[in-house]
Amino acid sequence: MKKQLIECVPNFSEGNDMNIINQITAAMKTVEGISVIDVDPGKATNRTVVTMVGEPEAVCEAAFRAVKKAAELIDMTKHKGAHPRFGATDVCPLIPVSNITMEETVDYARKLAERIGKELQIPVYCYEFAAFTPERKNLAVCRAGEYEALGERLGSEQWHPDFGPRELNAHTAKTGATAVGARNFLVAYNVNLNTTSTRRANAIAFDVRERGRVKREGNPITGKPVKDENGKNVMIPGTLKSVKAIGWYIEEYGIAQISMNLTDISVTSVHEAFDEVCRKAADRGIRVTGSELVGVIPLQAMLDAGRYFLRKQQRSTGVSDKELIKIAVKSLGLDELYPFDPQKKIIEYILEEEANKGQKKLIDRTLTDFADETASESPAPGGGSISAYMGALGAALGTMVANLSSHKRGWDERWEEFSDWAEKGKAFQIQLMKLVDEDTNAFNKIMDAFSLPKKTEEEKAIRKQAVQEATRFATEVPFKTMQLCYECMSVAKAMAEIGNPNSVTDAGVGALAARAGVVGAFLNVKINASGLDDKAYAEKIIREGENVVEKAGQLEAEILQIVHSKI
Repeated sequence: MKKQLIECVPNFSEGNDMNIINQITAAMKTVEGISVIDVDPGKATNRTVVTMVGEPEAVCEAAFRAVKKAAELIDMTKHKGAHPRFGATDVCPLIPVSNITMEETVDYARKLAERIGKELQIPVYCYEFAAFTPERKNLAVCRAGEYEALGERLGSEQWHPDFGPRELNAHTAKTGATAVGARNFLVAYNVNLNTTSTRRANAIAFDVRERGRVKREGNPITGKPVKDENGKNVMIPGTLKSVKAIGWYIEEYGIAQISMNLTDISVTSVHEAFDEVCRKAADRGIRVTGSELVGVIPLQAMLDAGRYFLRKQQRSTGVSDKELIKIAVKSLGLDELYPFDPQKKIIEYILEEEANKGQKKLIDRTLTDFADETASESPAPGGGSISAYMGALGAALGTMVANLSSHKRGWDERWEEFSDWAEKGKAFQIQLMKLVDEDTNAFNKIMDAFSLPKKTEEEKAIRKQAVQEATRFATEVPFKTMQLCYECMSVAKAMAEIGNPNSVTDAGVGALAARAGVVGAFLNVKINASGLDDKAYAEKIIREGENVVEKAGQLEAEILQIVHSKI
């Protein structure tokens, strides 16, 4: 199962005392599995914005500890700052990043809010997607009147908190209230222009931002604003939903920019915003020269951008993530002002780097290093990892033929057909590459289980259970490898049948490699299943494995027959 990731961006009502700020972030870092990727204190606002990412349970625990520490260190009776606020931890939004739905994120947010209210006795309001009522979705409405209005609002029927105390006492006066929410990922994104004119940049910003511009009588620039029946300005909406934008001049770079907040990249993506700004700028005789990403971005957003620009070129999108990111960076001009480093800008890569702590995974090694490590006297990596790698190479060969076919002269109208096959092959390759390391991890789990103490009867029972759980896992990993190796052979067969005839033998070799992965992984299934006490399960998985081996052999024969008929 893919790892779920959420982002949390708590705002603390302290922006000047670094000792307090450091203690709060240190409390977060006591939780394993989270990464604090940005700490941004503001002196004028007297507010610090912290960004952390990790798996949901770990993030919620880190957020709770940070809220607790902030409540201990920050006294809201003495707080002054330019930014609206009503608590020591003013807001604490959770944001889905990857492999998690908004509904799941809302559930985590509400549980965190309830815990803060109950255990820390801090009034908590749930906002945005976590709000219990429509009128509380808007943070500004929840925070109306700010800290100074809490005494009146906490006990009111309409504006009492969702969790925690409903009165202003000595404790709540010091801590204030906290707003816990769930919202979509916000991307701060600037588009560079070949002009120094802030006015022209603003005009483009008004063209694209959702709020748009004020409607005027007669002259659209100098005319009198049109008012509605309530006396408010009538707005002409811009073209991009969930986008806030202004134009400004950046003296450091000597250019004007469109500065945008993409408040929901599932509604308006980075690449859609970029292209729309390009169109609106061109309408005004201005050219976009590149763009700038402020902060971090989810991997999927970059991959989507890469695929988008490849599709515009009618080229296959079934290429490596590295290539997709390169296409995205070059197409968006993200490296115009300074180098764009994916390892420091993409959330998943930042987390992966921290998790590995400088240690290379097997799949990150050179071919020579991987072969040398396999040949060493260490028992892992072994046959399971090699089987997964053979399957990955088989999938890669099928993907290669699909990409070559999509690019073949005279087959231009078929590019999308082959692109879809390349995408399928790439997906198999990615999953199998992960299993190269997973198989070694499975072996290490068995070794760790056997190393547990076994002096007392209780220790023996714990050790036995751990060994059985690890052995079952070590059986399931190569079984998954078998299934994926077999399934990826469908790409090799399709490419042998309809792909570039000049590469038909590559499809054949891909089938051979994948089938070898099936048979090799099955050997590991059998030997690991033999150590299971649950004999019914062991017999079942071996029967299923035998079936996969048989089907893989038949499919290999069909593919080779096609290959031989064409050479």
